Amino acid sequence: MHISTQDDETRWRMVMARDHAGDGQFFYSVKTTGVYCRPSCAARLARRENVGFHASQEDAERAGFRPCKRCKPDQQSLAEEHRGKIVAACRLIETADVVPHLGELAEWVGLSRYHFHRVFKAVTGVTPKAYADAHRANKVRDQLKHSASVTEAIYDAGYNSNGRFYAKSTEVLGMTPTNYRAGGKNTGIRFAIGECFLGSFLVAATEKGVCAILLGDDPDAMLRELQDRFPNARLIGGDGDFETLVAKVLSFIETPAKGLDLPLDIRGTAFQQRVWQALREIPAGTTVSYTDIADRLGSPNAVRAVAGACAANNIGIAIPCHRVVRKDGNLSGYYWGIERKRKLLQREAGE
Repeated sequence: MHISTQDDETRWRMVMARDHAGDGQFFYSVKTTGVYCRPSCAARLARRENVGFHASQEDAERAGFRPCKRCKPDQQSLAEEHRGKIVAACRLIETADVVPHLGELAEWVGLSRYHFHRVFKAVTGVTPKAYADAHRANKVRDQLKHSASVTEAIYDAGYNSNGRFYAKSTEVLGMTPTNYRAGGKNTGIRFAIGECFLGSFLVAATEKGVCAILLGDDPDAMLRELQDRFPNARLIGGDGDFETLVAKVLSFIETPAKGLDLPLDIRGTAFQQRVWQALREIPAGTTVSYTDIADRLGSPNAVRAVAGACAANNIGIAIPCHRVVRKDGNLSGYYWGIERKRKLLQREAGE
């Protein structure tokens, strides 16, 4: 969570909660003791009128305060040390020709297997295996665009057998590797554009399910966005059966309490998919914060990653990222515009 320089009340709430999320973002000083601390310091809470805030430890020391001996704000915190180790492990996963085993990763960063696995998930939001799988999936997508053959792309991405990759290729790519390499060639994507109280909307679906629900004011721009995603796919105008699907989406947009029971073709990293599943569990008419979602996933430090997953969502409304707001309840960014987010929430609340 980003804190503005003027938001001292938010800082104070984090100090009262001894919130580790504030560590590294600011420091607080206590004029009666002459020390400065991290927000998470476990020392006895000072009176509010005696507390000041500083953007850095240098600022606190220039103001005449000395570091607290309990939380040691002038030294690297355990959380910062852990983040550094996990970043190093991620870089090792990304650069290794063969994905290292859990024990190898743990030994390399100097942690036990159990501790490393727990810390890795707390920092990244996913397990080391899920992170490695997602990285290989992204790498094979890129290799398929540039390699001389599908087989070369598969091995260059770190898969040690064609069979193992092909068994999961549809899950990873949404289509066969050959069709993905051809930019979606031979993959049919049906689509239709309609109008709702939010403006225009586009619904697109593969054989697997709905792959996009886009909102906007310019139908041509939405269609270009779909074409950019699958430049060589066969875009097929909706027939009668597809119009029935579009009518279900429209009904859901207009009356969200009905819910939407349609198969979705969801593509993203392991962490993004966990976030999107959590979003689908938020009841209509309610909102949660990015921090709430991170906590539900067991990754309280992954607030920014949660926000990034919301921004990457291509299946608007059905994956309801509009129900996620700032911790203070104010609306934050929305891919299709804050005003649409406001209208959606008002409609869901029955206003």
